[in-house]
Amino acid sequence: RRIVQMIPHRYPMLLVDRMLDLRLGESAVGIKNVTINEPFFQGHFPTEPVMPGVLVIESMAQTAAILVMATMGIGSEGKIVYFMSIDNARFRRPVVPGDRIELHVKKVHSRQNVWKFSGQALVDGKVAAEATFAAMIRDR
Repeated sequence: RRIVQMIPHRYPMLLVDRMLDLRLGESAVGIKNVTINEPFFQGHFPTEPVMPGVLVIESMAQTAAILVMATMGIGSEGKIVYFMSIDNARFRRPVVPGDRIELHVKKVHSRQNVWKFSGQALVDGKVAAEATFAAMIRDR
């Protein structure tokens, strides 16, 4: 419930199920449980279901947004975190139904309302995807 209080995403775009670790201003670890019921599997790909890489990256970005909002605390009221950029995205293995993605994000730096992160999506301890990305905090 706390996740939906912190970020505006809702089904089917809410891609973080749980937070395992949250170190304010530093890092976070979120979880996404991937099930065959995800709407994108109907077309990606019906006979060989694979989670789209951009949604794996989006899962990392949502984990980072939760970190930002938790770090800002009461100052986050009326704010929203917008994705700004993605750099050096790499996809190492497919993410499929039944996988549990651990979403590891670390703050690289922040300046005023812009935060930069590095992130990794791990399945069974192995890197499935990684990227560096930035976000901007704005008023709603």
